[in-house]
Amino acid sequence: MGDSYDLIVIGGGPGGYVAAIRAAQLGQKTAVVEKDKAGGRCLNYACIPAKTMLHTAEVFDHVANGAELGIKVTGAKLDWEALGERRAAVSQSLSDGVKFLWDKNEVTFIEGEGALTADGNVQVGDDTHEAKAVILATGSVALPIPGVEFSDRVVDTWGAWSLPAHPKKLAVVGAGASGAEIASAYGRYGTEVVLIEMLDQILPLEDKDMARVVDRAFKNQNISVSTGTKVESVEEGSKSVKVKYGDQEAEVDYLVIAGGRAPDTESLNLNEAKIETEEGGRIKIDDSQRTSNQKVFAIGDLVRGPALAHKASEEGVVAAETIAGAPTHPVDVDLVPGATFCHPQVASVGLTEAEAKEAGRDVKVAKFKLGGVGASAVYDDREGMVKIVADPKYGEIIGAHIVGNRACDMISEIVDVMALEGGYQELARIIHPHPTISEAVLDAARAVDGWATHA
Repeated sequence: MGDSYDLIVIGGGPGGYVAAIRAAQLGQKTAVVEKDKAGGRCLNYACIPAKTMLHTAEVFDHVANGAELGIKVTGAKLDWEALGERRAAVSQSLSDGVKFLWDKNEVTFIEGEGALTADGNVQVGDDTHEAKAVILATGSVALPIPGVEFSDRVVDTWGAWSLPAHPKKLAVVGAGASGAEIASAYGRYGTEVVLIEMLDQILPLEDKDMARVVDRAFKNQNISVSTGTKVESVEEGSKSVKVKYGDQEAEVDYLVIAGGRAPDTESLNLNEAKIETEEGGRIKIDDSQRTSNQKVFAIGDLVRGPALAHKASEEGVVAAETIAGAPTHPVDVDLVPGATFCHPQVASVGLTEAEAKEAGRDVKVAKFKLGGVGASAVYDDREGMVKIVADPKYGEIIGAHIVGNRACDMISEIVDVMALEGGYQELARIIHPHPTISEAVLDAARAVDGWATHA
């Protein structure tokens, strides 16, 4: 028999580790069950490795194409082994940091695979640990496309970020956030990339105006984009992969599947614990993250809403506070910002213009190009834009969309205004520091009523 806890969290990723720390802060005796490394997939195999690799792509691109900035370099090249070592070191440092925080907050780390028992306790190996409450935070797993299985040459997103050698040619299936990031990184590394998307635009969840800017930029990053195209066949060899898509064919070093993901619930024993699921296998929850089993909660990629680490973390806080009986605030899924770290970056919150119109909303739309603010010339960030979709009667911001080199750092300001029930009129009166790219947010808000200064 194992130990007893107030709370056991199954999964030590960005949702689970944050939930455990918050529960411990509130006086709960807490344990985390994790079968792999502290920090889960995000820190070790997904978000952090991806952004580490993307940062190198950004620096390499600046060095290789910096003549206009007064930087002339000859012979710049990638050290693939050093790049891999840095990627691993960054992840390891953050994983160690999570373990440090668990120790600091007296959270017990139980190594192994956790499963629910019929009475809502947690079994790890031969031990059953009693818990007053359980949070499920096991994230999601990659899905191959129909008729294609993962292999040495057909890889998922982690496989793409951990290739043993710098590929000359790469095909990426799926031009959502993950696929766009992989294409953008490898294209700037000098790899010839084919990006294949079944839908009619890359970044299909984003506003079409943002996607157009990225599409244009990709043409200068060794990326050939094919939208509205299905993969017809895949033929894998010992040293390459042949891919037929639409009426075209390519032979590449690796094929990356960056399409769908599914909740990682196979080992959780949900049926035994009488936990209901919804479409796609996601776990059904209420506003407090509670499942149909009253002592079990679920967060992150296991539940409704976008599969994003920052959403998972906040849901972990809500679940932990509910369990501890502390005041809390349910996550508003409509205010979870999207963030894609390709070049240029794309960030968004709320509805796209098309979605707002499809929902029957009257809208007032403003677009402001980053090139209008002085900082865009300083930081070579002229091609992007800020777009605001607003309600014309009350000024509510229905959606906001940014494309630019630092879009993901800029979106939070608009999320804050929306969360505090401000409108574009309030955003238009917030003083922004000069010279910064964020001044484009100010002029975009003013542009809704036609008085942008730098338009």
